[in-house]
Amino acid sequence: MINHTELKAEKNNIAILVGLNLGDSDKESLEELRQLAISDQLIVLAVVEGKRSRPDPATFVGSGKLDEIYQVLSQTSASLVIFNHDLSPIQQRNLTERLQCRVIDRTSLILDIFAQRAKSREGKLQVELAQLEHLASRLVRGWTHLERQKGGIGLRGPGETQLETDRRLLAKRVKFLREKLIKLQRQRGTQRRARQRTKVMSVSIVGYTNAGKSTLFNNLTRSQTYAADQLFATLDTTTRKLFIPKCGEVVISDTVGFIRGLPHTLVAAFRATLEETVQADMLLHVVDAADPSRNEHIAEVNKLLKEIGAESIPQILVFNKIDCAESSRTANYVRDEYGRIMSIRLSAKTGDGLEFVKLALAEAIAQNSVDLRESFLEVGKVNDSSATPFLEREEGLNYHGIK
Repeated sequence: MINHTELKAEKNNIAILVGLNLGDSDKESLEELRQLAISDQLIVLAVVEGKRSRPDPATFVGSGKLDEIYQVLSQTSASLVIFNHDLSPIQQRNLTERLQCRVIDRTSLILDIFAQRAKSREGKLQVELAQLEHLASRLVRGWTHLERQKGGIGLRGPGETQLETDRRLLAKRVKFLREKLIKLQRQRGTQRRARQRTKVMSVSIVGYTNAGKSTLFNNLTRSQTYAADQLFATLDTTTRKLFIPKCGEVVISDTVGFIRGLPHTLVAAFRATLEETVQADMLLHVVDAADPSRNEHIAEVNKLLKEIGAESIPQILVFNKIDCAESSRTANYVRDEYGRIMSIRLSAKTGDGLEFVKLALAEAIAQNSVDLRESFLEVGKVNDSSATPFLEREEGLNYHGIK
């Protein structure tokens, strides 16, 4: 007997991807969209590509490409179309009406993945806030259910339409979420100041999504945080102490991965979590050494670090997954002209090269202690921002022989 519920559920998970070349052809971005869809437990049946000089104001694609998408939908059992672009509310509405199926953009897909992966209370609040802010402009009588249990009739003011009521309720929810996040942000600040008073060095692991940050974090701290070969496996910041023999302790934080075109609503909503990165003394910038687009990923991460105000924090490049890279399978490290470790090659999965990370952290602790003592002698107090850069970044830097 056919289980109609399972059949319907399966159909809702089948999608078609659409990507247009607007003069900056990027096959990697479309492949990244496919990986995002798979991470969202979707089945991708087809990919429709096209080329335009600029997007159509009404439907983003032209009438001919719209007919092509409709034909692909008719020939398959797909019930979802995902655009590898940001759609305006009008474009999304027109596409939904013309294609007679659900249409979402890249931002909506990322938000849906975040909604599934967030585990902590703070993470869930941040994702909900980002979703509400993204959907605010797409609101069409969708939020009265928030107050249904209190009675919908009587909620409206004089002359207030249904849409205005829904927008008011949404604004009320957004305000509530922001107040909750501010409270959690203050708690994080208290914990951070306590660590600073004990002069414990803070290190954040950053990098492109699926670069292996959580695997490195688990192997360094012997933790069991969730790690998987998928995009955005980690959303909630996890912090652990790591003891370096003969040197002391450092506090290491595993953070959410970055991706090109990361929605600004997410960057804003996750600002409280990303403050662990902004307030860090050092960044371990993890890069997938086996990815052909690793240099583009480095640039994208640095761009987002600048956006959140963390571009001046010293960082060490950690080229991970050397066991999968063709150029080099040997763990090693490179020092700059000042004798400081500036890059490390390792495999977080096998553990090969982890000792170099601990060596770099040991040297950083020692240098940080020297800086603190010198600062104390000069101004009579500890200056938290006195960490000496470990990596002097230069324009056009060749990242350690990886080509």
